[in-house]
Amino acid sequence: MSAKPSLIKRIFSLIWKTINGIRKVILNLIFFGLIAIIVVALSAEEEIVIENQSALMLNLAGTIVDQKRHVDPIEAVFKQSKGNDPEGEMLLSDIIYVIDSAIQDPRINTIVINMQHLRSAGISKMTAIGDALNKFKQAGKSVVAFGNYYEQNQYFLASYADTIYLNNKGAVSLEGLSSYRLFYKSALEKLNVSTHVFRVGTFKSAVEPFIRDDMSAPAKEASQALLGDIWQSYESIVATNRDIAPDNIVLSPNRYLTELDSVSGDSAQLAIKLNWVDELASDESFRLAMVEKVGADSDGDNFKQVSFTEYYNAVKPLPALIEKDSVGIIVAKGNILNGTQQAGQIGGESTSALLRKARFDEKVKAVVLRVDSPGGSAFASEKIRQEVIALKQAGKPVVVSMGSLAASGGYWISASADYIYATPTTLTGSIGIFGMFATFENVLSKWGIHSDGVSTSDWAGISATRALDPNVAAVVQRHIEHGYQEFISLVAKERNMSLDQVDRIAQGRVWSGTRAVELGLVDALGDMDSAIAKAAEMAQIEVFDTKVIEQELTAEQEFVQQMLASVATYLPEASTQSPVLNQMLGEWQTVVDEFSMFDDPKGMYLYCENCNL
Repeated sequence: MSAKPSLIKRIFSLIWKTINGIRKVILNLIFFGLIAIIVVALSAEEEIVIENQSALMLNLAGTIVDQKRHVDPIEAVFKQSKGNDPEGEMLLSDIIYVIDSAIQDPRINTIVINMQHLRSAGISKMTAIGDALNKFKQAGKSVVAFGNYYEQNQYFLASYADTIYLNNKGAVSLEGLSSYRLFYKSALEKLNVSTHVFRVGTFKSAVEPFIRDDMSAPAKEASQALLGDIWQSYESIVATNRDIAPDNIVLSPNRYLTELDSVSGDSAQLAIKLNWVDELASDESFRLAMVEKVGADSDGDNFKQVSFTEYYNAVKPLPALIEKDSVGIIVAKGNILNGTQQAGQIGGESTSALLRKARFDEKVKAVVLRVDSPGGSAFASEKIRQEVIALKQAGKPVVVSMGSLAASGGYWISASADYIYATPTTLTGSIGIFGMFATFENVLSKWGIHSDGVSTSDWAGISATRALDPNVAAVVQRHIEHGYQEFISLVAKERNMSLDQVDRIAQGRVWSGTRAVELGLVDALGDMDSAIAKAAEMAQIEVFDTKVIEQELTAEQEFVQQMLASVATYLPEASTQSPVLNQMLGEWQTVVDEFSMFDDPKGMYLYCENCNL
């Protein structure tokens, strides 16, 4: 008798699943049919024609990254329909590819850099773009920069231009580097939150905000040295590019005031006087100057030009019909977390899966692991490193290319590679380990809430609602100490150094790429091209492709993304929030992110606290 209701339930369940499946198919057909109709209609529009002697508009916006974070395709359309999105992201590899393509393109004779909407990039990424611009100039072509205002990062890239134009009411802001962060000790005490911190390393100050109200002397010493190395690189490049004395880049307040008074307080004239820029021009004056330089477009109301997005779509490579031997490129960008993570974060499982995919791909003969990470979970970092070792054991060389930062966990996943490249301004090292968690017994007690009960052991009684047993704390500290010994032992083995040698340069201290080479933490200074060439050399392949190995979209996701990308250009620009509101939200988001990234199953973290430079 009991079997009949079960059978009836299964029949109705089957009927419902069938009806629901048909419903989804019909809705999808209608949805994708409408998109296809829009795309077909738009594709009938006149194709973009690149006129001879045109200017390539290098419109850089948002944040320049090695890997874009995952964004829902529909959300991306409405948020970034017109490009130039200050909250969006641009791939460094795409920018360099466009510049390299323009070098060989006889239709392009000038690059115009416009960074009005650029928010963040990092000196190492800007230097890579600058190197590509230098190659463009060496081909007999010219680079022009135009802006209403140049902040420090923007000006660094603008310095590579043959001519820098500034709006005649604009300014150049150069102030040097700083490293400040929020400290929560007193706030946590007022909230009666008990913070339990376990660490090894004199300079491992990632936990200082939770146990201090200011930066410790060792942390200040290390940060000052690091900032000095990075700023020296910035200063020397800009001074060389602009042929000015380094002490004319950042002025003391007294000298700045004197120089400003000499030009009647006009910041644009000050930029001219100090040779920060070459010409002052309004938008209209710049348009006329460019018309004279490259000629007017077919409509006669602007100079001949093609946007970055249009040019990329015109020259982007087609998929190879016959796959050749290749160097696989895997990007490890973001915080290192456990499990499967979307693009833009590193997952212990998801990034390991990409390395495994490269290992079992017969056409991939070597791998370049592009690391741009401040670290994170110790467990997830080790999972990824184990896959690096498995690649090497499979006979496939692994070369690491460090981006803006590859510290703590970022260094852990790099250490076992066959060869490591960094840029002069890469933040790396931070070889140390810490653990941290909070208990709220005092918070609860203040409100008259208490925890009591029984357990079969001290371990079973551990809870965020109860005070931490000192004996348990001692065990956790011992685990952290063991983790530190594992870290320095790993580095000693892979870098052919003694434990004492590693310990002296470890202790959680962060180094610039230049110093890391001197200390033996990396093998050489170089960019992605250097890493790819080295990987091919180690794999003994002369003719090869490069193959980016990344998380694959489902067929449905890929179709939606491609269709909506075609429509995006024709949609109106999305409005942006208030800059002040964005800044406030960004600061709070940083605090939230600092707390949310702590997901290691053992509570042990390899994280760089100075990697927010």
